[in-house]
Amino acid sequence: MEKSKVTVPQLRSLKAKKKIVMVTAYDHPQAASADRAGVDVVLVGDSLGNVILGRESTLPVTMEDMLHHVKAVRRGVESALLMADMPYLSYHISVPETVRNAGRFVQEAGAEAVKVEGGKKRIPAIRAILDAEIPVMGHLGLTPQSIHTLGRYKVQGRAEGQEERLVEDALALEEAGVFAIVLECIPAAVAAHITRSVAVPTIGIGAGPECDGQVLVFHDLLGWSQGPKHTFVRAYADLSGEIHRALTGFKDDVEQERFPSAGEWFE
Repeated sequence: MEKSKVTVPQLRSLKAKKKIVMVTAYDHPQAASADRAGVDVVLVGDSLGNVILGRESTLPVTMEDMLHHVKAVRRGVESALLMADMPYLSYHISVPETVRNAGRFVQEAGAEAVKVEGGKKRIPAIRAILDAEIPVMGHLGLTPQSIHTLGRYKVQGRAEGQEERLVEDALALEEAGVFAIVLECIPAAVAAHITRSVAVPTIGIGAGPECDGQVLVFHDLLGWSQGPKHTFVRAYADLSGEIHRALTGFKDDVEQERFPSAGEWFE
């Protein structure tokens, strides 16, 4: 049965009715695979800085990097809602530049929504994007673009006063008009409190089971990531192992003159 196109109003209506499934994707094959699996949202995350480009953080990711990958993902997505991360400095300098950058994702790359990190301080940027008729998803908790302020990647919401500030930020984002909010690396009880406090869906990553949906990075859930695995990641495959076995098998066959064999060349 063909899945209908996921829209922003439809996604908002799923709160407390059906768990929302979101995954990242960075190229056409990944996007087509995610879409074929029936996920609700495909996010082209600025995490491509770490996952694809080998950067230590998301900060060096540019608009041009993001546009390149969103265009590729667009060609693989038919049913899912396609969302693009607003990278660092794309919405920090001025409102006109913010709207221009968000508009490029829609006009040039085919995105249907954008995601913006941060709480109350980002309200002017979010409202300006919404005024341009571009849907916005918020992002609270561990916001990777704030790594130098945070000091390191760590759980947010445990220190005194943090829970209250997160709830206040979530309510401010809802009032501004976001259609959903990502909650990253927040204690489960805090994420549950936020989820109950807002009328828009929450999408968790390392934020417990009571969020309205969950998101994982494509490479993490397929066991294809480099380096240590986050405790909140569940790998559903071991692509790193399979890829290693395939490449070493090819290497051995070439060195032992087992490849190519009869029928694997042109006469």
